[in-house]
Amino acid sequence: MITDDKYIEYSDIIYRYLFSLTNNKELAEEITQETFYQAVKSADRFDGSCKVTTWLCAIAKNSLYKYYKKHPEHSNLDAETLSDSYIEKEFLQKESYIELLKKMHDFDSDTKELMYLRIFGELSFREIGDIMSKTENWARVTFYRSKEKLKKEIKHYEK
Repeated sequence: MITDDKYIEYSDIIYRYLFSLTNNKELAEEITQETFYQAVKSADRFDGSCKVTTWLCAIAKNSLYKYYKKHPEHSNLDAETLSDSYIEKEFLQKESYIELLKKMHDFDSDTKELMYLRIFGELSFREIGDIMSKTENWARVTFYRSKEKLKKEIKHYEK
């Protein structure tokens, strides 16, 4: 099931997913390795009822939660390690990462996860839809509406 080819094919997606959740490169790399280790151990339980990426992301999320249980001091990571190469430059110039995270924290859990995956994980809408068992269109529309909501809040905040 999980061969070297599969690792090469999926490791970047899993890493970006974990980075979007942790905002920590080293931790994302460590949990990515653990994810594939767990996937190899439990390959016989993969029944094909979902996409491989969905299955791997579920393993990744569980592996991350296990890590946080063992290392609670790492569960509230600092936002300084976030990359800004892809997010709208105007937005980042007006708001700090902390303010962005505070505003995003008010979203429902699906929207919050979508925003993290898109903004911090740099995942495509198709990848996000696959991970969240939603459509690509749902991811696009929800992201657009959420982004517009953030823009309105920024304009209100600036007044």
